[in-house]
Amino acid sequence: MFEEVSPEVGELDEAAVDEAMSENPDDMMALLGELVQATDEELRRKAKELAARLVLDRARFGRPGGRGTARMRRVPADRGGDIDIDASMDAIVEARSGGRNPSLEEIWARDWARTDLAICVVLDTSGSMSGDRLTASAITAAACAWRAPGELAVLQFAKEVKVLRHIEGGKPSGPLVGEVLGLRGHGVTGLAGALRAAADELGRARAARRIVVLLSDCRATDDDDPLPAAAQIDELLILTPDDDTAAAEELALAAGARWRHLPGPTAAPALINDLLG
Repeated sequence: MFEEVSPEVGELDEAAVDEAMSENPDDMMALLGELVQATDEELRRKAKELAARLVLDRARFGRPGGRGTARMRRVPADRGGDIDIDASMDAIVEARSGGRNPSLEEIWARDWARTDLAICVVLDTSGSMSGDRLTASAITAAACAWRAPGELAVLQFAKEVKVLRHIEGGKPSGPLVGEVLGLRGHGVTGLAGALRAAADELGRARAARRIVVLLSDCRATDDDDPLPAAAQIDELLILTPDDDTAAAEELALAAGARWRHLPGPTAAPALINDLLG
C-alpha cells in the first residue's frame, strides 16, 4: 500500500489514498498515521495535512443533527464572555463622548449558552498505545469535537498528564487533530492521575451532562489504583483496542462505566454516538 500512495520520494498520491480509503479505511488511516512521522520532511508535511482532513471528514460520519451542540448568545459584558465590539460600538462612542469609559453593564459580549453536553477526551499515549491506536485517538478527539463544540477538553497521558485543549476551548479542531496525529506512545500508564485531571476539567463546565471519553487499554502500570478516580466520574465511557479489552472491561464493571471495543480507527465516531445515546 505504501508504494501505491507514495510512488516517489516525498510524494503522496491523493487519488491513490482516496481509493485505499474506500477499500480499507482502517489500514489507510493507520498508514497515514505512520507517514506523519516519516523522516522525509515533505512527505511528513503532506501526510499530516491529508491525515488531518481525512480525520475531520471521518469524524462527521453519523453526526446527530442538533443534539449536544452549544450556541453563541449575546449577554451583558458583566456576565463574562468576549466583548462584541460591533454590538457595543454605540455605547462605547457615547461614553467616550462624555469623557468616560463605558461600564460593563453598557456593552455586550458573546458567550456560549448553556450546553447540553461537555466532554473531556482522555487519550492514552503510553508505550502500549501506538500505531493505529493513536490514529484512533485523533478520530475520537475530532468526533467528540463535533458532539461538544462549546465545552470540550482533550488530555493526553502516559506517566504525566498534558492538556491539549482546556474545557473553555481556544484550540480549533484542525490544529488539535494535527497535534494528536503527531503524538507517539511511550512510558508508563498513569491512568488514575489522568482521570483526576479529567474530573478537574469537567468541574469548570457549564453543561448539565459531563462525560469523560477514555481511549485506553486501561492497563495501569504505576502504583496508583485508577478505580477510586473512575468511580467519582459521573459518566465514564471507555473505548479500548479490539485485541486488548480485559482491563477496560474490568474497570468499567467496577466503576459503573460503559465501554466498547474499538475494531479500528474509523469505527470511533459511530461508537461514540452509540455510547452517548
